[in-house]
Amino acid sequence: MLSGEQFEIECGGYRAVVTESGGALRLLEHDGRPLLDGFGEDEIAPAGRGQLLMPWPNRIRDGAYSFGGRDLQLPISEPKLNNASHGLVRWVAWSLEEHTDNSLSLTYRLMAQSGYPWTLDLRVVYDLSADGLTVTQSATNIGGTPAPYASGAHPYLAVGDGPVDGWELTLPASTRSLVDDRLLPVGREDVEGTEYDFRIARPIKDLAFNDAFTDLDRDAEGVATVVLTDPASGRGVALWVDGAHPWLQVFSADGAGDKARRSLAVEPMTAQADAFRSGEDLVTLAPGEDVTTAWGIRAV
Repeated sequence: MLSGEQFEIECGGYRAVVTESGGALRLLEHDGRPLLDGFGEDEIAPAGRGQLLMPWPNRIRDGAYSFGGRDLQLPISEPKLNNASHGLVRWVAWSLEEHTDNSLSLTYRLMAQSGYPWTLDLRVVYDLSADGLTVTQSATNIGGTPAPYASGAHPYLAVGDGPVDGWELTLPASTRSLVDDRLLPVGREDVEGTEYDFRIARPIKDLAFNDAFTDLDRDAEGVATVVLTDPASGRGVALWVDGAHPWLQVFSADGAGDKARRSLAVEPMTAQADAFRSGEDLVTLAPGEDVTTAWGIRAV
């Protein structure tokens, strides 16, 4: 199988399948209803579907940045735009640490390398309950010098066969990041009065998304929740993020052939694009230090 070993968990009507390749969330369903637009066992995850984005999400301009007094160059993984994109672990083989009926944990040691000369122990836990799926991502710097770090994930939410145009979106974000033609940030705008204001649920219609949003409205526990619903069926899916995630990237995959606009990627991110260069929301992990973040998905 192109995606390696398949790890399945079930609980409370939910079923999830995670792959050895990239530690990716390939499938998530509730009572047989897909909550994600995933991929097949013998398919290479298209357009980042379900993948983990570590030690950075999104893009780094020219793959070049400076940290700790060193100028560093990452491999260019998005040649069309000349960016280093979505971290270093999307295609590596993650190792199974523990597997129960409703939970599993995978680990990967990211070795120091050209462009990222730090060694990190990475871990992800997928846990199902009657309340849905919780994903916990963590990193520990086991090297001898401070390391830059950010994380994210790339699930595509679905509430039917699509297209997304007829679905309603609730996106509790007050600010949108403005980008250049390489999808790198150049400014921000308040969503008030713009077509990107989804703080109150409304149809997506023909709006194209490939945007990062911040200034998230949160509940008393610091959780922000995105909801996608299909008015025709009354069904929906919700994605929540904890306080460690100030950013959400929303992507409608326009121009992706038969996969265009059939689902909506909502990507939890601890930092937006180019954080290794800007330093904004970037975590500096001291030797021996760890960081843990959580997000999740549930049926509505």
